Amino acid sequence: MATKASRSAARLMISPAVLLLLGWMIIPLSMTVYFSFLRYNLLMPDGNPFVGWDNYYWFFTDPSFKDAMLNTLLLVGGVLAITTVGGVLFALLLDQPMWGQGVIRIMVIAPFFVMPTVSGLVWKNMFMNPVNGIFGHIASALGMQPVDFFSQIPLLSIIFIVAWQWLPFATLILLTAFQSLDQEQLEAAEMDGASWLARFWYIMLPHLARAITVVILIQTIFLLSIFAEILVTTNGGPGTSTTNLTYLIYVSSLLQYDVGMGSAGGVIAIILANIVAIFLMRMIGKNLDA
Repeated sequence: MATKASRSAARLMISPAVLLLLGWMIIPLSMTVYFSFLRYNLLMPDGNPFVGWDNYYWFFTDPSFKDAMLNTLLLVGGVLAITTVGGVLFALLLDQPMWGQGVIRIMVIAPFFVMPTVSGLVWKNMFMNPVNGIFGHIASALGMQPVDFFSQIPLLSIIFIVAWQWLPFATLILLTAFQSLDQEQLEAAEMDGASWLARFWYIMLPHLARAITVVILIQTIFLLSIFAEILVTTNGGPGTSTTNLTYLIYVSSLLQYDVGMGSAGGVIAIILANIVAIFLMRMIGKNLDA
């Protein structure tokens, strides 16, 4: 049993790491909040006057803001739908005994370790290019007109690329949940005459509830800040059709050199991300305590 002296010693030893972590988070956040109240434009370095809430007002009234918010919601929702459903199906498939099961599992999980920039460039140039891409050659061989993915269905293309990256993560979590399922319960249901669909719906799926909750919570946090895939494929276009909130902040800060407005957008993004996280924890996080 830990004594008072040992607990004090533990706190003392861990305090440098805690202080470093707090500084690493709090200092950039404080600077972002501070810059959001200044007219801080890199093209006008003479002065950075205090402008109050003006940057927030101009960011909210930016014509691209509504499109960015809608695209962010569609991107997160679309990827979650694909990865959750696809993760359940892949996990169910990989849970079955098969030849070369270990190699197949590694191949399925491998895309999660590909850098987002590399993934976006590979899909853009190797697969989705209407002239030299594999999909374009397949369409031409079948006598069909090749699809220009990033011009005709740009947001759907981004959703597909991001879902391809995150599907292995969902599969890995759900496969772990499948392997912890009591096989005797399934065998008893089968002996009672329950069909495979009934066993899946009433036994397997409820067992996956906690794992699905973890997948949704973790993925949502990361998907709200998707950036690299958009930058290397569409640059937020055509127009603002693939501009999400993160990319809009990038445009304001680094392309328009308006650090003040970009900082205001960053503060807004942080607030919205926390609201979404709290909402998810209240709505579906109850499954974690079940």
